[in-house]
Amino acid sequence: MKFGLFYNTGVLGTDPGLLLAAARQAEDCGFESIYLPEHIALYPDATVSGFTIPATTPVADPLQCLSFVAAATSRILLGTGVLLLPYHHPVALAKRLATLDVLSRGRMRLLTVGVGALPGEAAAGGVDFATRGRRADEAIDVLRLLWDGGEDGVSYDGEFYSFTSLCSYPKPLGRLPIHVGGSSRAAARRAGLRGDGYFPGGRLTRDERDAQLDLMRETARAAGRDPGPLECTRWGSIDLTADDVAAHAAQGTNRLVVGPAATDEAGLRDEISAFAARLSL
Repeated sequence: MKFGLFYNTGVLGTDPGLLLAAARQAEDCGFESIYLPEHIALYPDATVSGFTIPATTPVADPLQCLSFVAAATSRILLGTGVLLLPYHHPVALAKRLATLDVLSRGRMRLLTVGVGALPGEAAAGGVDFATRGRRADEAIDVLRLLWDGGEDGVSYDGEFYSFTSLCSYPKPLGRLPIHVGGSSRAAARRAGLRGDGYFPGGRLTRDERDAQLDLMRETARAAGRDPGPLECTRWGSIDLTADDVAAHAAQGTNRLVVGPAATDEAGLRDEISAFAARLSL
């Protein structure tokens, strides 16, 4: 089992010292990765799954934060949980992600993308909320096309994005995986068709989550892809036991991402260290 640390700036704030302390402690304790979330904009009464997000919640830009973390660490992999893909132009995003991968020496390995659940956030980015799934599909295709393209350039003509003979350098250091996050069957199908794995939402029932993972694999097979390498990442709690982890592994989980409960540096360090010791990371 692989373990990631979820650093939610919306809860923990944007103190750079606290972010670096958590990232370094996770790296020193054997965590595989660190994840950060994204909201490009919030507004009064923005609600997801019945929970209203305060408009003043300081959700920092995840790629900027990961660049900061990368400069102060040497091993820990970088992840997003999740990057709201329809609200980024894929040509510009391809350059940002490749640059981060190069500067981190190949550690931008756990890009997880979603489509967002706030209509007002889509409107703020000039995106028709109803199109965000189709936009995400095209954006994944564009990212991979640009990263794979050579000096003669690549062209694309889609519903939302179109260009001719574009070159995008630098390239990521090897293939940059794209995982799909979400709580819908559309997200599971997207993972099967285009993704390197699925990160299902934490509020799904076990039956629905299992059904979505089966759908991901069935979709991959129908598209001529091997579903075997597709990873399953799931949310976990910082107080997981070895028995809990074994149960997750028996269900086919490859990675657990846990968020600390403490919001101060000493508490964060203690929780991370205790987790690592309990599970022999």
